[in-house]
Amino acid sequence: MLEQRIQQQFFDSADLKSAAAEILSRPIADAVNAVVGCITSGGKVLACGNGGSASDAQHFAAEFIGRFERERPGLAAIALTVDTSILTAIGNDYDFNQVFSKQVQALGQPGDVLLAITTSGNSANVLAAVEAAHAKEMTVIALTGRGGGKMNQHLGETDVHICVPHERTARIQEVHILALHCLCDAVDLQLLGEQENT
Repeated sequence: MLEQRIQQQFFDSADLKSAAAEILSRPIADAVNAVVGCITSGGKVLACGNGGSASDAQHFAAEFIGRFERERPGLAAIALTVDTSILTAIGNDYDFNQVFSKQVQALGQPGDVLLAITTSGNSANVLAAVEAAHAKEMTVIALTGRGGGKMNQHLGETDVHICVPHERTARIQEVHILALHCLCDAVDLQLLGEQENT
C-alpha cells in the first residue's frame, strides 16, 4: 500500500510535467530572453519567495553565481530570502509584507529582473516586490500555479508569467524547479553556445 502511494506520487508528477511541457515552453523561452538581455546589459536577477519558494529562489541564485552544468563566469543573482538581519529588521520595523519590496527598492535598477515565486500567486510580500520592481523599471518573471491568483492583476505586458496548470502545492513546486533548471540551461546555451561533445 505504501509503495503504491509512493509510486503514484511519481506518476502524478510525471503526468503534470508532460502536460506542462507544451504549455510552459513558450513562457520559459520568454523568461530566458528577458534574463539574457538583463545579464548581457550588466544587470542582475533578484529572486524571492516564501517557504519552498524561498528555497527555489536560493537554488536559482546558487546556480547562477556558481554554475549550472557548465563552467562559466558567475552570473549576477541575489536571493532576497537569505539575510536574516534584513528580513527580521524590515518585518519588525515595518511589516512582513515589505521584506522583499524594501530590498527591491534598495538593490533593483532599471533593466534588472525580479524572479517572483509564489505557488498560489497570492503571497502579499511577493506581490509587493512586483510593484516595487515595476517602479524601478524592472522586468518581472513570475512563477505561480493555481491559475496565477492575484499575480494576474500585477503583471505588465513586458513581464513573463510561468503558471503551472495544477492546484497542488507539491506538484507546482516540482515543476517550478524544472522550469528554473530549464531557464539556467537555456541561459547558458544563449551565452556559451552549444556544448561540444567530449
